Amino acid sequence: MKKLLLIATMLALPAVAEDSRQLAKLTPQAQEVLRQEMLDNLIAINEILALVAANRIKEAGEVAETNLGRSAMGKNAKLPFEHRPGPQMPAAMHDLGRNGHMAASEFAAAAASGDRDRALAKLPGLTGNCVACHASYRTR
Repeated sequence: MKKLLLIATMLALPAVAEDSRQLAKLTPQAQEVLRQEMLDNLIAINEILALVAANRIKEAGEVAETNLGRSAMGKNAKLPFEHRPGPQMPAAMHDLGRNGHMAASEFAAAAASGDRDRALAKLPGLTGNCVACHASYRTR
């Protein structure tokens, strides 16, 4: 209850602080590709969480690998350069993205065993790089 009150209070306050995250200067086309990719990632994470909650661990791992893991890397490689976010990102931002793909594959490998506890232990790694990147970088 205290958390909800704190969140409600924070939302009611005007945004005073300036966004101090590092600006990743991407072309408008790359920003749009990245925005869609991030929305797709959120959808995949939501599906993974729902599958884990339903104790469908192996299926959660399949979604993680297909949509977020190593299998999902390089899907923008065939786009024109101005549409490709990866090569335009600061190196550390790009590293966070790659590390996120690796973490998703680690979760997928743990989930493939069907061992719920093992998969759950890897779940924070699945989202940790996402959180770090969004907390450190912005595109606007």
